[in-house]
Amino acid sequence: MSRYQVVGIGNAIVDVLSHSDDRFLDHMGIEKGIMQLIERERAEVLYAAMRERVEAPGGSVANTLAGLGNLGLTTAFIGRVRDDALGRFYAASMATEGTEFVNPPVAGGELPTSRSMIFVTEDGERSMNTYLGISAELGPEDVDEAVTSASEMLFLEGYLFDKDKGKAAFLRAARSARAGGGKAGIALSDPFCVDRHRESFLGLIRGELDYVIGNVHEWTSLYQTEDLEAALAQARAECPLVVCTRSGADVVLIRGEERVEVPVHRVVPVDATGAGDQFAAGFLYGMMTGDDLYRAGRMGCIAAAEVISHFGARPEGDIQRLFRGQGLV
Repeated sequence: MSRYQVVGIGNAIVDVLSHSDDRFLDHMGIEKGIMQLIERERAEVLYAAMRERVEAPGGSVANTLAGLGNLGLTTAFIGRVRDDALGRFYAASMATEGTEFVNPPVAGGELPTSRSMIFVTEDGERSMNTYLGISAELGPEDVDEAVTSASEMLFLEGYLFDKDKGKAAFLRAARSARAGGGKAGIALSDPFCVDRHRESFLGLIRGELDYVIGNVHEWTSLYQTEDLEAALAQARAECPLVVCTRSGADVVLIRGEERVEVPVHRVVPVDATGAGDQFAAGFLYGMMTGDDLYRAGRMGCIAAAEVISHFGARPEGDIQRLFRGQGLV
């Protein structure tokens, strides 16, 4: 048996959440509903402007691992934090939640621990302002092949593809995981990231991965078309398993000639933070515990619906109980 059922690699970011309104966003020059990268000085200004801050360990893949831990899987996270107050908080919080934080905080790191200021408006939209800090410096030397080669499933975060060292880390991890008999996949994360690194993403997808998760904007950006079906046709030819979420519309899952569409039950979101991350958690759990695409997609939708029903990017309810209620386990 593998030591870890799922190993994730991604940005280790402390999420700082606060309620806001559209007028505040306009006043602060924050573009609603997207993730913006900011510099350290801007991060300090926004942090000071937040009311009733709530801090939690975050990062897209780290959120997914928290969801998988909620479902009872053994998980480990490879990320980079500094040995400062936020970095120690992050590492300790991940361990408390049941995910092994593989790399110790970096003593004397050149940059502070990463943080994301997330402003949540009444309609549930989240506007993320992320200072990447030391997290974005993750490289192949941070990937312990003893960990990745012992994983049944490896999950990578597209946001880390912005630097060459991140690309090298992903390649090392994916190859070692697959050499050890595991499967490797990625979340495309952001259409702007895909657009900046299209050829590198395509190279990784075509030869190194077993599954890819993306939304409609990311898939159409990857293949430079406004026609989603054309993009998915190309993806199917290049990747063994393709997953496309569509913001409230049916989720599309394609594996070879098999295609299923999973309906999404629309709910009014309290906070959309983490919806995609928890969809990934439910989906990966489904794939780890069976081979039914529809069942895995349904699990993803249920996990996503739970997380948008409350404030914060990680599950609060018993997701297994929700699965049992739908006859999925």
